[in-house]
Amino acid sequence: YKCYSCEPPDCADTAIHAHYCQNAIQCWKSRTRDPEGNENVQRGCTTEHEQLPLYCNQNQKAVTGDGTGPKKRHVSSTGMYNIECCTGDYCNNGSFPELPPMKAPVADPFVLKMAAAILLPFGTVVILAISAIFCMRRAHKKRMNASRTKFDPETYYTNDDVLRATSAGDSTLREYLQHSVTSGSGSGLPLLIQRTLAKQVSLCECIGRGRYGEVWRGIWHGESVAVKIFFSRDEDSWKRETEIYGTVLLRHENILGYVGSDMTSRNSCTQLWLITHYYPQGSLFDFLNRTAITSHQMITICLSIANGMVHLHTEIFGTEGKPAIAHRDLKTKNILIRANGTCVIADFGLAVMHSQTTNKIDIGNTARVGTKRYMAPEVLDESISMECFDALRKADIYAIGLIFWEVCRRTISCGIAEEYKVPYFDYVSSDPGFDEMRKVVCVDNYRPSVQNRWTSDPFLASMSKLMRECWHMNPNVRLPALRIKKTLLKLASSDENIKITSDGEVIV
Repeated sequence: YKCYSCEPPDCADTAIHAHYCQNAIQCWKSRTRDPEGNENVQRGCTTEHEQLPLYCNQNQKAVTGDGTGPKKRHVSSTGMYNIECCTGDYCNNGSFPELPPMKAPVADPFVLKMAAAILLPFGTVVILAISAIFCMRRAHKKRMNASRTKFDPETYYTNDDVLRATSAGDSTLREYLQHSVTSGSGSGLPLLIQRTLAKQVSLCECIGRGRYGEVWRGIWHGESVAVKIFFSRDEDSWKRETEIYGTVLLRHENILGYVGSDMTSRNSCTQLWLITHYYPQGSLFDFLNRTAITSHQMITICLSIANGMVHLHTEIFGTEGKPAIAHRDLKTKNILIRANGTCVIADFGLAVMHSQTTNKIDIGNTARVGTKRYMAPEVLDESISMECFDALRKADIYAIGLIFWEVCRRTISCGIAEEYKVPYFDYVSSDPGFDEMRKVVCVDNYRPSVQNRWTSDPFLASMSKLMRECWHMNPNVRLPALRIKKTLLKLASSDENIKITSDGEVIV
């Protein structure tokens, strides 16, 4: 039989089935629950008879089929997993089996009394210990401040057993970056950080090189990860990207997933590591170079980019809110393709943060500049106000218009798709300078050419109008990211063959 196959996190009821397995004895789909109550779903198949007792044993209860073949379901006695097995081509499609609700633990009065009897005598001791530690920490901090000018980070970090406790609060990120402690979750910094992340990663192959350094595929706890290794001269970019990824509530399905950062030494050279999720499809630039796409794929790519930019550009208010973020280096090489055809936005080395609470723009210390080919007119002629955050957002929108143009060129219409080209390929050299780009974009007011045949395709005609509004010379005319997203959703909904999830994703 042929069966659908997928693994978390890219496996859901509405996920695009991009993987299959063949010559299966039985198909199965499952739902599991970990001790914390988090549920994961998975599809797969059994290809060996010896595997049948592991997935599809004979004691499973028969359930009503849906026309794709007989099905049996096995629910664990603890309610931690539910596996449904079936026979027939693609019979493991559809919704996943459900798990019984978790039972709330019943408190044992005897246990509570015992706990109180044991813990109360130590209460006073614990309070005294905390007070003593607090006083010692304050004294230690004063000594560190007094000797900061004599502090040698190279000597300090040669000790791999250093363990640093970092207090939570508004100063956590500042202390984190000052001490170059480089491990985190991407949605807030841990309270206890140990410099061992680089030792846990095995580098396998170099998958890219750029002006900042190299990108390697590595193995971390049995999973593939991407390791971005910065040159030591680009420490400011590494620190900035680590700071951005450490922003609370940054995590989003269309933002590159962050694992952690670390500073290590290889062959007597300092290396700055930034470790993220790994996507074997590579960048959108590579994907468009090798693949012509359908209208459905085009909408999926553009809508996922818009989703990510809405999340970046929007400030989230609250006790643990998120500042608004402008990317400042958007291009197809900084956007990655997931297995389901959606995109994630990467490379935040130039990103800028803004909070309405303080009304301050955090630009960072990096000396890097963005990619000249994607710079907005106001950036090229230096008329942009760096004190106005909305101006930085509108510069991002200009770059989005160019990215949409690149995607549309590779979209098949009337059986034709143009070969991949970068924006302004017919106006400037392969590595244009500021003056060259300023003349083309600001003085001559050129924009990438739109093919005449696009007007006969409803999708490409609408995209042509949208990209023109994005790359307009006047920044105030450009659409905000949320309006771009809504326009793409409306365009997708105009075709009954395109299905959209509640999260704004297209199902191809």
